[in-house]
Amino acid sequence: MVTQVTTGNDIMGYSIAIDGPAGAGKSTIAKEIARKLGFIYVDTGAMYRAMALFFLRRNIGENDILRIEQECKEAKITIEYHNGEQVVLLDGENVNGLIRNEQVGNMASATSINEEVRKKLVSLQQELAASACVVMDGRDIGTCVLPKADVKIYLTADSRVRAERRYLELQQKGVACDLDTIEEDIKERDYRDMNRKISPLKQAQDAVLIDSSKMTPAQVIDTILLLVEKTGFK
Repeated sequence: MVTQVTTGNDIMGYSIAIDGPAGAGKSTIAKEIARKLGFIYVDTGAMYRAMALFFLRRNIGENDILRIEQECKEAKITIEYHNGEQVVLLDGENVNGLIRNEQVGNMASATSINEEVRKKLVSLQQELAASACVVMDGRDIGTCVLPKADVKIYLTADSRVRAERRYLELQQKGVACDLDTIEEDIKERDYRDMNRKISPLKQAQDAVLIDSSKMTPAQVIDTILLLVEKTGFK
């Protein structure tokens, strides 16, 4: 597998790691932080989702370890940035609009524990962080991918709150859904992510915990920007 990144920035820079469970708002917050600071936003979850879509298209089951390890080598996942926005390409196809459904999310959660899958994608993430100022969100950024990040955040929220956010998002898209089912799915994904053997989801010792259950996105963003300011970054 050949994976490439086009960033337009070749300067070694500052890194912000945002970890947390599904539905905590990591992507929304990370994107806005990157926009405000002029950094590159790296959605690591999108990389795993693109790989998950690759597996689903090949009818590979989440428990078919041998095929996952063999065929992930054939996937071509490329990240490009158009006007500051991340575009994820799978075999040359823009899959931004195809990787945000529950089926792909569950497959990504299940296959992200595979060592071969993680090895390829983590290498990409580290290369990008070494060459640019980035905001990166995921499950193990502060603990594994960027253990020396300048700022580390663990962003979470109550499972019901996260389910309600996802429910409203799906409703706005006209997708039929059930709130209780969504919450149960979130809880199951949390358990899987937190108990996987390879790079489990957990708060890094030096990460700042932010519970957004009763916070607005703007309040979360202001909190993180203040932490960045305290490190002396200008």
